[in-house]
Amino acid sequence: MILTIVFLILGLILVVYGSDILVDGASAVARKLGISEFVIGLTIVGFGTSCPELVVSLNGAFSGSGDISIGNVVGSNIFNTLLILGLTAVIAPIGISSENKRRDIPVLLTVTFFFILLCLKGSIGLVDGIIFLILFAAYMYLSFKGDKAPQESGEESKPTPLWLSILMIAGGLAGLVLGGKLFVNNAVAIASAAGVSEKFIAVTLLAGGTSLPELATCIVAAVKKKGALALGNILGSNVFNILLILGCSALVTPLSTKGMSYVDLGVLLLSTLLILFSAFTRKEKNSVDRFDGALMLLVEAAYMVYLFVTL
Repeated sequence: MILTIVFLILGLILVVYGSDILVDGASAVARKLGISEFVIGLTIVGFGTSCPELVVSLNGAFSGSGDISIGNVVGSNIFNTLLILGLTAVIAPIGISSENKRRDIPVLLTVTFFFILLCLKGSIGLVDGIIFLILFAAYMYLSFKGDKAPQESGEESKPTPLWLSILMIAGGLAGLVLGGKLFVNNAVAIASAAGVSEKFIAVTLLAGGTSLPELATCIVAAVKKKGALALGNILGSNVFNILLILGCSALVTPLSTKGMSYVDLGVLLLSTLLILFSAFTRKEKNSVDRFDGALMLLVEAAYMVYLFVTL
């Protein structure tokens, strides 16, 4: 048990330091290449922090358990928006650009709505998976094509070499993935030894565990006043989860969506609508502010209560 606790703490340390290095490396790459921090968060950071979901969903597809792939994506997207984005906004309001309003948030809403329609159909097949991957490639292309070079802020007197920035990103991602795995595995072991039910472990530790990299990265980004990177990470991760992860999984095997209830899908849609609400409620706001964050956290708490009651 002592060794398990040591590995649990080691996992948390790796996640914290990995996210810190990742945010600094990603910001340095953005400045060096003239790419906005949002697009770096949307692509490199978003993909990196979605690696746990990719592994879980593909493993589920290869083993013929499509429910695992679908449930993992639905749960992670809800967790990403309501808990992670909500908590990040409470720490520091996150700015929303005109490009986010015009392209990124509507894309996420459209993708989520399309995914829900397929869930109501009962399955996601090969053709659906191919469409997902084509849409994903098109969105990545438009994100880079429409990106604007960031303004020099003068925050870094001595620029970090590009090779070192890339090494920081790789090291940070490795720390996040390894640390997250250590934390989840050992937390589950401790909970099992304490007599906690498997359902409780699945709903809490495993559901949140694959989103631990997003949580750590966004909190560090908020503390470092890099809200664009945090928003890009969440939007990117959610789009990655649906289009890339489910697209790849559907190529392996048809994914049954019958395990998703109307409540699960309704909360997924609501979580995306809350981002839309934050972006368009007041013209002068242009941010996910602390009120929006608190509202997201309340919805997440209500959903968790529902899950526990209906176990």
